[in-house]
Amino acid sequence: MAPLQHLRRLYPYRPTALRTGPATQTQYRAAHAHRRADQRAAASHQPHRMLNDRLLNLVTDHLQRAWTPEEICGGLPLEFPNDPAMRLCPETLYAWIYSTDQRERKRWQYLSRGRKRRRKRGGRRTHSERFKWRTSIRDRPAVVGDRLEFRHWESDSVLGAPGTGALHTSVERASRYLQAARIPDTTAEQTLKAQLEVYRELPGHAVRSVTVDNSVEFALHYQLADAVAVPTYFADPYSAWQRGTNEHFNERIRKYLPKRTSFVDLSQEELDELIAEINNRPRKCLGWLTPAEVFQELCWDQGLPCCTWA
Repeated sequence: MAPLQHLRRLYPYRPTALRTGPATQTQYRAAHAHRRADQRAAASHQPHRMLNDRLLNLVTDHLQRAWTPEEICGGLPLEFPNDPAMRLCPETLYAWIYSTDQRERKRWQYLSRGRKRRRKRGGRRTHSERFKWRTSIRDRPAVVGDRLEFRHWESDSVLGAPGTGALHTSVERASRYLQAARIPDTTAEQTLKAQLEVYRELPGHAVRSVTVDNSVEFALHYQLADAVAVPTYFADPYSAWQRGTNEHFNERIRKYLPKRTSFVDLSQEELDELIAEINNRPRKCLGWLTPAEVFQELCWDQGLPCCTWA
């Protein structure tokens, strides 16, 4: 029997049909191919672009300013149109943030949800309604759900630490333009007052409807309709996805004001600065325009008077 070292030099059996090249052509060797495959596998799925110091510094700076990975990656071609090295895929950025090498740096805390581990997206079942004397979201015009029409809003509340007040938030569905007002508590009276203040400060007839959840703070929705002729539609119980735009922007506010934050010293002027910063961040769904820019453009298209809210 031939020694083992001699066997390693033998070519594997190849049928005549596979010998399509000249006799001097490099022939297939299983051991060599397996070694090359292992090398390529080790080099794949690696965040090679994050070895660029300039890109790394920019990404880190924007993450610390509460930009999402999609916002960061979407703005790179506009900011560096002639630099192919300054390009990044959102999935690459997520993989880099959650990679083992970067785990100790805890960059996941700068993301919107601030979770240590990535989770799959899912939904919840819709249960039967329990809030009576309301107009269901199922009776809302289909054009509202398709975001084909301007002036339709979603509203909710963001709670501070117990006994320190809350925020009433409203988001326009087409432009993703956010408004918020400081309220001492989440009673129906205070919520109605905040709604009237927010909507009356907007350009004329910039509010055509509002969609809310089944919380008791919206119990006086009929008074809103009487005061400014704005109907209120109620989402199904346990179906936050039906007003997901508002939920998303509440999470953005939480990046600045985490849960259990006291709102005692939060003034309306400070809140307005926070909301202005959110409204002036580019959004992928808007073609990387900002909500403030889109809202202003839509107001002009509708012939509404201009104001200084942008």
